[in-house]
This record gives sequence, C-alpha cells and structure tokens, in this order.
Amino acid sequence: LSAATIRRKLAALTSLFDHLLDCNAVAGGNPVHGVKRPRIESNEGKTPALGDHQARALLEAPDPATLKGRRDRAILAVLLYHGLRREEAARLAVHDLQDRRGLKHLRVHGKGGKLRYLPLHPVAAERIHGYLEASGHHLVDPKAPLFLPLRGKRTGAGISAEGIYALVGAYARAAGITVEGLGVHGLRATAATNALEHEADIAKVQQWLGHA
Repeated sequence: LSAATIRRKLAALTSLFDHLLDCNAVAGGNPVHGVKRPRIESNEGKTPALGDHQARALLEAPDPATLKGRRDRAILAVLLYHGLRREEAARLAVHDLQDRRGLKHLRVHGKGGKLRYLPLHPVAAERIHGYLEASGHHLVDPKAPLFLPLRGKRTGAGISAEGIYALVGAYARAAGITVEGLGVHGLRATAATNALEHEADIAKVQQWLGHA
C-alpha cells in the first residue's frame, strides 16, 4: 500500500482505540500511538506549502524593532507553528492564552463554534510575549483581541482576517518568496506538512488543524 493509505488506516485504528479507551472497553494505552508512520511526499495535495528555508525567511521578515513588526512576527509564528485559519487567528483574544496542566496553550475558536486547545510552541510563545510587552494592551483588558490593528480609529476590534491575508502576502514578497497561490492556507499546509515529515500521527495533526 502507499504511504498515504498506510497512514490513513493507522489513523482509523488510532481513533478506534481512543474510542474503546473512552468506553473502558480496553485497558492500558492506545497501542497504535507507538507505531511508526511512513513518510509521505511533501508535494502531495494542491495547497502550496513552503520549504523550511522559505518558512524561516518569512518568520524573520518583519522588523523586530517596531510594534508592527513584533505583532506581525507573532502572527506569522502562530500561523506557521499552529496552522490556524486566518479567521481563527483574527479571533484570538488575550484570554485565549491559557495554562493547562502547567503548559501554555492557545484556545482556538474553530469552525462551527468548536473549541480546541493547542500547546503553544516556544517560538510563538516568545513572540507573543514580546508583542504584548511592547503593546501593553493585555494589562488593560484580558478579553481584548490578541492582535490589534495599528492604523485607523481604535474600535476595540482586532485585526481582520483580510488584514492577516494581506500581511502574509506582503512579507512573502519582501522575503522574495514566489510560491504561486500562497496564502494563509498555504501556511496551514506548511505546518501540517512539517509535522507529518517529522512523523507526527496524522490523527493528531487533524486534531491540531481542527479538521473533522
């Protein structure tokens, strides 16, 4: 069988054993979690994904010396490390940074009102912290949007999904990245591809991305 088929069948078995554990039908852990997944080619699928060097160039494109640069570095880190949809990133509030079992998590408001909790990557955590230190708006209102617009009249609304789309395109051009059709969805594909290439469980990756 192809690598993709093997991964899909293992993902189905993983879900089955998770269900059986929830129902107390089997004892112990999920035996499928320890099974090594075969690698898959990173060019599968139609959504363009960035290579490692391109992703790094994009992450470093904003100027860390300005408030806008710090905000945009944090946004790009959240998109590339966690694979959020642009609407999900735009909807993040300060209080969506939460401690769970001693680890920083992002609470993400997904499609259909579904909530998911993602362990915050250290790079994303550091960049968000640096942005909030410079902005200070988290001290005023914990329910405030995490990423605020920097121009125009302050309405209390966060940066828009369209604003996130535009900044990804602008920094991609600035970093000399010419990937046809690259958008925020391409950064989701990059996050997923990177995880799968490092032998993450496809069922876990589905969960991180908020896929049904």
